[in-house]
Amino acid sequence: KDGATALAEWVPSEDGRYVLYSIQDGGSDWRTVRVLDVATGQPVGDEVKWVKFSALSWAKDGSGFYYSRFPEPAAGQTYQSLNTNHQVFFHKLGTAQGADRLVFATPAKPELNHFAAVSDDGRFVVITSSSGTDDRYEVTLVDPRKRGPNTRVLIPGFENNYSYIGNRGPVFYFITNQGAPRLKVVALDIREAKPQPKVVIAEDQATLDGASLVGGKLIASYLVDAKTEVRVHSSAGAREKVIELPGIGTASGFGGEFDDEETFFSFTSFNRPTTIYRYDVKGGGSSVWEAPKVAFNPEDFSVEQRFYQSKDGTRIPMFVVRKAGTSGPAPTLLYGYGGFNVSLTPSFSATRLAWLENGGVWVLANIRGG
Repeated sequence: KDGATALAEWVPSEDGRYVLYSIQDGGSDWRTVRVLDVATGQPVGDEVKWVKFSALSWAKDGSGFYYSRFPEPAAGQTYQSLNTNHQVFFHKLGTAQGADRLVFATPAKPELNHFAAVSDDGRFVVITSSSGTDDRYEVTLVDPRKRGPNTRVLIPGFENNYSYIGNRGPVFYFITNQGAPRLKVVALDIREAKPQPKVVIAEDQATLDGASLVGGKLIASYLVDAKTEVRVHSSAGAREKVIELPGIGTASGFGGEFDDEETFFSFTSFNRPTTIYRYDVKGGGSSVWEAPKVAFNPEDFSVEQRFYQSKDGTRIPMFVVRKAGTSGPAPTLLYGYGGFNVSLTPSFSATRLAWLENGGVWVLANIRGG
């Protein structure tokens, strides 16, 4: 209502009573976090300002949430101040921001950024710290219930990428590139004085895109020739099955709790707008949960993957999309992008569909660099 832009970031509390959402003002990176009451659809009045480069994570009891922010800029310096002294706070619902409790900070290293996530058992706050934009992190555990010194550096050194997946009691699971450029899943037992990562899911020829602990399983999502493949593993890492997706496309989600019997994921492709599916973790079947109403049949269009060779012989994938059952020469739009380690995966576009409906062909070449 005030001209600000609401970000697509909605974080529900464990009991589903509240949702955190962010407001970005004036095209800057500064955000204001507010709390929405799900039952009424109205904000409850809590407001946290000067949030930037932050994760948002609820306490398990729904009493409040953890967030990261920089100090409030001096007057007239809102868009000029340096990004230093990033700090993690806890905001208790129903209180003013001035009463928020400082959870973690590194005043001796003001250049570090910190991101907080509450552990699956609710006992710890997992702080992932970064320096610059490289995927090299240090991970610290904070025990909010402990009086006095309550921090423990679990993964020191800013040498590798370590992304927290979840934990089962004292065993913490991470995705890492340590000795694995295409990433792997490891576990650390915090009962050990100096926990050493133990491989749970080894590095594969495909690149690991994400993983979650759901339904007693480890669900791992891979990028295989620029399309998604999702594999189900036991919590010990043994591969059990590949989830059957609706076709060649891009899938994401698979979040939830370790004891959940179901999880949800989104799927999209060149011929299919984003659709939400429910996956039965125990039974292994998928079903449509929510799909957009469209004025066309996705099956009227074919999505094919072909391969070609680069100058040095490297096998490069490309997608060819056209009306199903057609072949031969046709007007073709060829697109490629290769920069900043960004992989272009299947996605839906209404304007592209109009081209296909009129007999055109769409080709996406996954050139290297992306």
